[in-house]
Amino acid sequence: MSLRALRTLLAIAQHGSFARAAEAVHLTQSAVSLHVRGLEEEFNASLFDRSRRLPVLTEAGHLAVERAREILAIYESIASDLGDGSELRGRLKVGAIQTALAGVLPKALARLSLEQPNLRINVSSGMSAELATRIESGELDAAITTEPVKPHPSGLVSTALYQEGFWVIFPAHLAGSDCRRILQENPFIRFDRRAWAGRTIERELRRSRIKVQTSMELDSQDAIIQMVASGLGVAVIPLSSRDVSHLDGVLRLPFGDPHQMRRVVLLEREDRPAGRLVKALAEAIHKETSPTDP
Repeated sequence: MSLRALRTLLAIAQHGSFARAAEAVHLTQSAVSLHVRGLEEEFNASLFDRSRRLPVLTEAGHLAVERAREILAIYESIASDLGDGSELRGRLKVGAIQTALAGVLPKALARLSLEQPNLRINVSSGMSAELATRIESGELDAAITTEPVKPHPSGLVSTALYQEGFWVIFPAHLAGSDCRRILQENPFIRFDRRAWAGRTIERELRRSRIKVQTSMELDSQDAIIQMVASGLGVAVIPLSSRDVSHLDGVLRLPFGDPHQMRRVVLLEREDRPAGRLVKALAEAIHKETSPTDP
């Protein structure tokens, strides 16, 4: 049994097919099949029901996936545990939403790399709901997401990092109008409703009985700001205090009564397989967002 074969098994369980798993772990589909066959021979059990078009885990397969996650979590934690009390070693796989990637995360990672030169961090992007699923499957150790909105995977815990407010943004020629008129009388550029932020915006629009005229639905905050700055409509987006101070080309008003806010959190599994490493990242982010930090 190899660790790579176990990672292949987790990839199949997550992506639902041998072909998509092969892309995720950078192997050929035949190599993925060989990994599965080798595990089945070693365990003397069928891991997938192959009578269906797409592979479905058997009862033995579900148990194997659960144990594979545990084994890989232990393996990933060995390097960290071997370090002394202050030195961290190993690899941390982190996901992040777009606002964190464009905001606080780069400086926090730079700070952490200076403090912990033997810690390797791999970063990938995604929406909060997608990142939560990838943590649950073991593909990621942790992720910077918005506070989970139901439904979300169970067995996850979060550490609060900082807050963002929701703002109505609009072109300068609409200055002087109130929020309701701005939103109802102009083309609305909607934040993707697959994202937790998009669901929050939709819920508040319904609660306030504001009917919008959706002209676009985008998953990039930067793209939405550019569309509004070009006079193509109005929008509601989440912004940190840093983002608000750097917002150019558009005007803004607080969204919701009271002003709608969201918490950005560091999400990880309850068993915290990369606990020390994730804690170090959280501390680096807190230092970057602290108003008293020089």
